[in-house]
Amino acid sequence: METYKKAGHEKVNGINMYYESYGEGEIPLVLIHGGGSTIQSTFGKFIPLLAKSYRVIAVELQAHGRTSDRDQAESFEQDAKDVTTLLNQLKITKANFLGFSNGGTTTLHIAAQHPAVVNKIIVISANYQREGLIDGFYNGFGDATIDHMPEPLKTAFLAVNPDQNALQTMFEKDKQRMLDFVDLSDEDLRGITSDTLLMVADKDVIKPEHVVKMSRLIANTQLVILPGVHGAMIGENLNPDISDKTIEITAHLVETFLNQ
Repeated sequence: METYKKAGHEKVNGINMYYESYGEGEIPLVLIHGGGSTIQSTFGKFIPLLAKSYRVIAVELQAHGRTSDRDQAESFEQDAKDVTTLLNQLKITKANFLGFSNGGTTTLHIAAQHPAVVNKIIVISANYQREGLIDGFYNGFGDATIDHMPEPLKTAFLAVNPDQNALQTMFEKDKQRMLDFVDLSDEDLRGITSDTLLMVADKDVIKPEHVVKMSRLIANTQLVILPGVHGAMIGENLNPDISDKTIEITAHLVETFLNQ
């Protein structure tokens, strides 16, 4: 993992929000992690490749990792407000956004609801409606406990925040947000004007046909479907055996898109 140039907290909408900054560049690339995750568990292998060419700002969302919680449920809409408020406080008026999984859904909310700050977006393995998840995703989901949370994600969380209660809170709030998943509308996606790169794996937890549908709704879209499973293309820590070449291919596709 590349060493960050700057890291810190900002007081944002009632939480103490953690972020890290890497690399150099005029328009920063903002990275938004997946559910149950931290900067390092989602992007630890990806950041060194991106930071070669861009100023990268990676954030941790409400109740995740080093960012504090607030006395309200998590929502993608609130996460979008938190990220854009953070950028405003950092005096960043325009940014590119790359979100993975739940972070990709947050990125869609940012593009739909906060377009003034958006240059381009990259959405990796994310859905905008509940129907986009694979059949059976919710089977037994309501009965899931912290014991069902993947060990690599728990380990990564506790490595940066050793508070077991904070881990439990994050798990419960992430779980509830998925149970109560609030759809964006087709009209919301049609209203996105930023250039968009949509990426998904052929054996993802997101249906590829759902992402194809998204690509038809957002006007200025490129679509990439790569072989693999959820998170493999960016080297998420649930995929420890993925080759560096696979992650490099993804980084190349992102770089090509951003440089167009």
